Amino acid sequence: MKIVICGKGGSGKSSVVATLARALAAENLTVLVVDCDESNTGLHRLLGLDRPVNLLDHLGGKKAFKQKMNQALPDANDPLLGGRLSIDTLPPDCVSKNGRIHLAAVGKIHEAGEGCACPMGMLSKNVLSRLDMTGDQVVIIDTEAGIEHFGRGVDGGCDLILGVVDPSFESFELAGRIAAMAGALATEFAFILNKVDDRSAAVMADHVDENRIIARLPFSDDLFMSSLKGAPLNSDMPEIAPVCDLIKNRLGRRTSC
Repeated sequence: MKIVICGKGGSGKSSVVATLARALAAENLTVLVVDCDESNTGLHRLLGLDRPVNLLDHLGGKKAFKQKMNQALPDANDPLLGGRLSIDTLPPDCVSKNGRIHLAAVGKIHEAGEGCACPMGMLSKNVLSRLDMTGDQVVIIDTEAGIEHFGRGVDGGCDLILGVVDPSFESFELAGRIAAMAGALATEFAFILNKVDDRSAAVMADHVDENRIIARLPFSDDLFMSSLKGAPLNSDMPEIAPVCDLIKNRLGRRTSC
């Protein structure tokens, strides 16, 4: 099962990704987190993992990747360029692992003036479309801020889109656009309200379709301080359980987070 996590910048996408990955791994599911955000470099720290080699860097960078993709025949020695993929066939140096949680990152912007992120979008779509999962494996995709990933076609082959909504009007507006685009793809989608407190809860519910809200995650001081310090997110958040239940139901699992 492939799950896209999306939302505006600062909504807490990466924190939700890390929290959900920990909860699913605790249920004996194997989780592959795919970092498709070319700007944010801290997801590995939230997961308590070493930084993996980016897939694009493994292929030699943007220029080399474009050249390889333009070849008539892909390099048979590199599974990233053709054929089906799995967690086990991804290049070992491109995957960090801790228990049942794995992390792969597509690519990052390294230098000023290096050009657009289009090759990273192309590689994200290419890899995710060829990635096969077994019954106890889940892919969680951390996207860049906004909705560009819809335009790149990254979401097309995924099973569930989860929009993270924080207490801001910009986030409410983006949730409407996410709903429209996910609906056009005929892909199941839901919203996670994040950083919820007593003052914001009612306002957030007024701006997001109640039938599409799957979880309400409270503001967590422990999570905030861990993020501030660049430390792993080790605190449990029971409110993520409805998201776990939805995923496990789709996988035919009966246990609960």
